[in-house]
Amino acid sequence: MFELEATHNSHRWYLQVLPALCVGPPERQFLFGGVGLAASIQAMELTAKRPVVWATAHYLSFARPGQTVDLDVWLPVAGRLTSQASVLMHVEDRKIISVQAALGAREDEPADQWVSMPAVARPDDCDEVSHWRGDGTGLNYRLEIRLAQGQFHGGTTIGQRGDGRLVFWLRSREGHAADACMLAVAADHVASAIAGATGQHAGGNSLDNTIRYGRIVPCEWILCDVQIDMMLNGIVHGRMNLFSPDGTLMATASQSMIKRVRPAPE
Repeated sequence: MFELEATHNSHRWYLQVLPALCVGPPERQFLFGGVGLAASIQAMELTAKRPVVWATAHYLSFARPGQTVDLDVWLPVAGRLTSQASVLMHVEDRKIISVQAALGAREDEPADQWVSMPAVARPDDCDEVSHWRGDGTGLNYRLEIRLAQGQFHGGTTIGQRGDGRLVFWLRSREGHAADACMLAVAADHVASAIAGATGQHAGGNSLDNTIRYGRIVPCEWILCDVQIDMMLNGIVHGRMNLFSPDGTLMATASQSMIKRVRPAPE
């Protein structure tokens, strides 16, 4: 989905901001926050040589197409089984995203989970969802989304408060299987549930994104089960469970977002 490039410094990587990694209107495109988190996770895994356990991103500013983002990795603690790490993504001296994470693994009992995948139709039996702008460009064009439950963009529920639940299937049109990076990109779609929850043509600008990983199944489709929890003073809080098609809970995520009401479609 993206390509990190190494430097002479094993703790520094860089990412070219291509339009294919961006979202937003053509005149104001910016690097998708989930891509920034995914790139930071990859940089930490490559530097620490350990798998990510959890990561949390604080979105500070925007990187635009054509810019080069530097990713500086710190490993303040490297224990026998785990490492604590951080990344600062910046364009020259302007901070874009800061990420904190833990990495590592150990031999332990078999994996288990206590959250079940919702009973919904399989991807082939769900309708595909187009982006609300209908522009078909950038990162949105590279992801296929099929609606399983709830409403995207408000749908027929404009003016009606919903239950805050949205369930959809997501996959890469380019055949990228689910991995830590792909899950981080999927997890940054919590804002898609704001419209159905509020009954407005609304989305959100992410303030943060926290993702916690379980057993990752290298599957094509990811089921994203989103719940908007609450809203106050224009800030929306929501969460997501990310499942493989066989019901494995691969990750959980949560976000806080600034609600943005969009113009009604013509």
